[in-house]
Amino acid sequence: MGTHDGYHLWADAHAFYDSPLIPATTHHADLLTGQTAAWEQRLEATPNGALLRNNALFDALSGDGPLYFLHVTHALEEISEHGFLYPSGGCLVGSIYCAPLTVEGGGFRMHNLAQYVLNKEAPAFVSKVGEGRKPTPLIFEIDRPQRAYRGLAGVDYLRLGSIHLSIYNNLEYLLSHAERYTLREAVVSRVKNSTALLALAAAIAFEDARVAPGTFLKVLDEAIPRLPILGYLYFEALAEYLMLHSRTEQTQRLAQRGEFNNWLYKEALFVSFPDMAGKFDLSKFRPAPQNFDKILARIDASVDAEHARGYLRDRISYLVATRLFTPGRAPESWHRTRWEFDSLATLMGPLLGHLIHRELRTFGRYPDFYFYFDQHKALQAWNYWNHMDIIAPFNGTMPKGEVGINPAYPDLEYRIFRAAQDDAGRVHPVDQLKLTIAPRLVDIKYTLMRNNKWSVPNSTPK
Repeated sequence: MGTHDGYHLWADAHAFYDSPLIPATTHHADLLTGQTAAWEQRLEATPNGALLRNNALFDALSGDGPLYFLHVTHALEEISEHGFLYPSGGCLVGSIYCAPLTVEGGGFRMHNLAQYVLNKEAPAFVSKVGEGRKPTPLIFEIDRPQRAYRGLAGVDYLRLGSIHLSIYNNLEYLLSHAERYTLREAVVSRVKNSTALLALAAAIAFEDARVAPGTFLKVLDEAIPRLPILGYLYFEALAEYLMLHSRTEQTQRLAQRGEFNNWLYKEALFVSFPDMAGKFDLSKFRPAPQNFDKILARIDASVDAEHARGYLRDRISYLVATRLFTPGRAPESWHRTRWEFDSLATLMGPLLGHLIHRELRTFGRYPDFYFYFDQHKALQAWNYWNHMDIIAPFNGTMPKGEVGINPAYPDLEYRIFRAAQDDAGRVHPVDQLKLTIAPRLVDIKYTLMRNNKWSVPNSTPK
């Protein structure tokens, strides 16, 4: 693989957890070296920070023997009829969304992420869909080839902005000249009208500016509708804070078995936005700043709201600088910015890529082509994973427990079983299914949950 096929972009989109937590070898290391080192220490020094390096997911991925994963579907009848299981896009790009299983008591103990999806999230979704559907757990047993990558490389979907921009540049001629002009102007306008947040985050990240946390969250709240990617950054930063700082008995019990408490961020989402079950969209993650204390108290009384606000100010500013600005570039003198697409791409290419990726879903005729945009991205991801011999990519924002199956891995050997849950909460294989994992994304029109993905021919929760 060479640079022409995006290899370097995909390498940079992965977090390598068997090297420094936030690698200092990135292009922008010269600008953010101090912050990078400080964040590595800050994260690992939190009450649950040890799980960033030592956890059950990493033990499974770096070990030997078969891999066991749980996948939940609400469409087993349709899947069985066609005989194929398709991946969907989202935080794991183009893989079958799963959570780890641990052999225990003659069956399998579910990771707490899988427990939440199977017993809370999926039933809530199915109750809306109706039609007599029910969530069905599937167990995947995957043989690990000798050549499989034993390192810990997780895809970080927050780092995909440059890839989105690159793919659009390759496929933009599916749009007319007028459509391309309109799209570019729309994206530039969104950025131009969000400089209050971007300048504030840059000042905090690059200049250590002192900004009241409440002020920052208010400006962030106002900017999210214009820059939807900020909703994703906010969600991931809050999820990270809760999982790292929670001191509840449940969190401590899960930590003893090597798991972050995934229920915390799930509850953060559905307490704030109860209608999102089945229509998951992090671009709308925008908890009202005035309700922040109440929301946090309902989720986890062991964390301090004031401390959380300060953390989120610092962390989101850092993520804006490292995920949305062009690597190696620090925006200067915002009032002198040239508000043209090509000029902005030089300074904030990843941000433009994220904005275009979302804009295209509803822009003019492009929804007809959007499937091919995501399929193109999936092909590149599969190519990189196969080059690295990665059979089970995971969500690299942090090791929550979200893991996938690479559907394009050569000679992938696996078995799929319909499962049942016993009174102790363990799952057991009931019967083997004759299903084939196919390296083709399910069409977006069948996808009911984005990023955390449900679909009809397939079904991939988060």
